[in-house]
Order: sequence, then C-alpha cells, then structure tokens
Amino acid sequence: MANLLSISCAVNTSPATRTYLRSHNKCVLPCHAYKACGNHMFPSIIIKSHREKPQRAIAVYATAASVSQDVKSISEAWSPQSPSGPIYNPKKVMVIGGDGYCGWATALHLSNKNYEVAIVDSLVRRLFDHQLGLDSLTPISSIQNRIRLWKSLTGKNIQLYVGDICDFEFLFDAFKSFEPDAVVHFGEQRSAPYSMIDRSRAVFTQQNNVIGTLNVLFAIKEFSEECHLVKLGTMGEYGTPNIDIEEGYITITHNGRTDTLPYPKQASSFYHLSKVHDSHNIAFTCKAWGMRATDLNQGVVYGVRTEETAMHEELCNRFDYDGVFGTALNRFCVQAAVGHPLTVYGMGGQTRGYLDIRDTVQCVELAIANPAKPGEFRVFNQFTEQFSVNNLAALVTNAGKKLGLEVKTMTVPNPRVEAEEHYYNAKHTKLMELGLRPHLLSDSLLDSLLNFAIQFKDRVDHSQIMPNISWKKIGVKAQTAPVQTS
Repeated sequence: MANLLSISCAVNTSPATRTYLRSHNKCVLPCHAYKACGNHMFPSIIIKSHREKPQRAIAVYATAASVSQDVKSISEAWSPQSPSGPIYNPKKVMVIGGDGYCGWATALHLSNKNYEVAIVDSLVRRLFDHQLGLDSLTPISSIQNRIRLWKSLTGKNIQLYVGDICDFEFLFDAFKSFEPDAVVHFGEQRSAPYSMIDRSRAVFTQQNNVIGTLNVLFAIKEFSEECHLVKLGTMGEYGTPNIDIEEGYITITHNGRTDTLPYPKQASSFYHLSKVHDSHNIAFTCKAWGMRATDLNQGVVYGVRTEETAMHEELCNRFDYDGVFGTALNRFCVQAAVGHPLTVYGMGGQTRGYLDIRDTVQCVELAIANPAKPGEFRVFNQFTEQFSVNNLAALVTNAGKKLGLEVKTMTVPNPRVEAEEHYYNAKHTKLMELGLRPHLLSDSLLDSLLNFAIQFKDRVDHSQIMPNISWKKIGVKAQTAPVQTS
C-alpha cells in the first residue's frame, strides 16, 4: 500500500456509525467511507492511489501478513506438470466472505490444511447487526485480531483484502495481487428474512449477490481462466416439489423425447431468487467461456466449533439466534436455555436438509481438491440429514430435559410464505462419493449447542426471540430495525 497520497471519506454517516466501525475495524485503515444502495448504507474503503493511474479512485485492500515460509515451501513442492500435460493442483484459495459464519470456519480449515489463503470481505455483515440491533450470542473478535491470533497459534498467514466485490476495480486489484487457483464464494447477503424486510434490502440483496458474483466470474475470466469457482448456493433454490430433488439436473421424457435439464427452481424469497440467478449466470459462463465451477447447494448449517475455531476463544465463530439470521435449531437452543417456549412456525412440517459446520468445511475442501473440469458446471447438494421443524423441536426438548431444562413448545403464525406440510426427499450422494465423512446431529452435539447457549444466555436479547419479519407485509420504506408484527 505504498504511495498512498490522499484519502477521501464520505461524510454521509452518523457519528454513532463511524464510532462503531472505527472501534471494530481500527486496524484496517485510518478512515472509512460509505456508499448507499437506496436507503441502505454499507462500508467501502476508498483510497486514492497515484501509483499507476492517478486519475482513478479505487478501493484497496488491507493485507494482514506477508507470505510465510510454510506457504513458500508448499509452492516449491507444487509440480504443475506431468508426462500427460498440466495438472490442476490448487494451492492458493481466495475465500470471499471469509469473515462470515461459513467463510471464517472454511478459511481456517483450508489454512490448517496448508493451502495459502486470502480472505476478501467488506465486513458488511457486522454492520447489519449494528443497524438492526442484533448481536452474535458468542462474542466475536475483529477479523484483524482473528487473523493475528491464527498466525501466532499456527505460524500460518492469512491475507486480508477489505472491500466490496461489487466494486470491480477492488476485485481486480485483489485478484492481481493474490492470483488464486480456486475461489470459494461465500460473499453474499445470506438471509431470506433480511431480504424480506423492505424494498431497499430486497434490492440490496439481489444487487449485491448477483452483481458480486458476475464480477467474480469476469475476474476469473480476465486473470485466471484455470481458476475453479466453488460457489455457495442453497437447497432453497429447489423449493419443495412433490418429486425427489436431484443434484442440479433432472432427466425427463416429454412427447417421446428425452433430455437432461437443470432441475426446476422454485425459490421462496428475494434472497433465494438471487441464488437462482447466480446459478444461471455461472452455468452460462461455464458453457460460453469454458470456466470450471462447482455450485454447492447447501442445507441449513448448525454448530459453532470446528477443529480450528476451538483452538482459542477469540477464534470462536458466530452463533446467530435472532429472527433475521438465526436458524431454527439455533433459535430453539437459545430459547430452551433462557426458558422461552420453542417457537414453531405454523404446522411445523417444513422439512429441509441440515449439516454440521464441520461438514461444510469438509465439503468445500473436497470440492477444491477434486475440481470441476474446464467447461463443467456441476452441482452438489450439500447436506447430510433431513429434519422437519417439529423434529428439531422434539430433539431439543429431549436434549434439554437431560440437562435439567424444562422445555416447552408453542406454535406461532408462520411469517413466511411456504408449505407447512409437504413431501421432501433430496439426493445428496456426490460429496459422499468424494469422501465426505458426515457428523450427524447427535445427542452430544445438541448438548454442546445447548451448553453454548447456557454459557452465554446473559447475552440473549429477549426482544429478538419472536419472529418480526413478514413475507406478506414487506415494507416499501427502509427500516432501521425490525418491526414487530401482529
């Protein structure tokens, strides 16, 4: 970051927001700017650099550490040639969204597996909490402190690029600097309820997710055509059809002719729709440009600890329990811990695929180590078990009783538009065939989640327990905090 001659900072933010961001990101750069998407504000670090193009104001990155000797030895050991030609053997992985729940666990896991890792993140997820009055149940340290601690514990460097991938010039610089062999893309607004709060957040979700992914695709085309994109999709793209859900594609016979086609998509929120658009764009670029990509249609993830995040309390991952970002299992564990009845939405028959966070990082590693072929767009359904909401409530009730908790259940009006009783049978064999060894939802894992909730129950905001975002009552005007619904 040499030759930085001037810094420009927008002043369109409140003193409270500036104070908050400085206190949480003070190690990134001495000043922060923001840009608006409708009525939604999100951070962007803007620095004027006169090194190469004096006329251009660009977003630049903050590098946490230089390349270590460990990484150098890996690079020297990597032999990209074989008698039959080049071998695609990725060693440098860019994790976009590496400050988030799945991204942070994945970045540490890959670093621990001796990949050279770079995190790209705008840190906007932390701003969402600030705007909506939310917080992780588990205290989470700043990304800069996390990376420094990881280096001190393991000797391994993780590089950090702070900026918005919707800014292509920022992404351009990050790609040129790091030169990834694989990109793991978690960098999207990932909450269906968040996308249904109001118009500005619906627009932000689709703009951020679709344009950000398009920028990643163009960056790979421009700088690293061999780079393998591992993109986090969602099982929610499929909806709840009355037939078995295949892995990405379905073979059908119609009027005497047979073809294999992308499985029909029935998304149920503006967030899920953004994921459908992503899948179509990625499939098209694989066909048109010969890119290699893996779409991981992930189920609902639970759990806090991986081998790496358990190494120190300051490496701890997020634990969201609110009605915006919290999943049903997380919410139930927190409700049981504080003596609140478990809130089952509607009839409780909503069934989805679930997996442990330890399996998420396994799946990503398997996808990287076994890359798609050039021109191939492959889809893996990434989950290990299926549960209904009622199943989860029963499991938490039984686990709570073993810990001496009196757990009750209550039915609340479903704020979503979804089938509450339905057929659900999704295939998930491809990752198993690659060697996934799943951690199933056991009594010991539920005990661990409940004990986390009990340990930090003093941090629970009881006003966030009940659902407060309605699919049918989505607002036109921007809201600064969730509004309680009747």
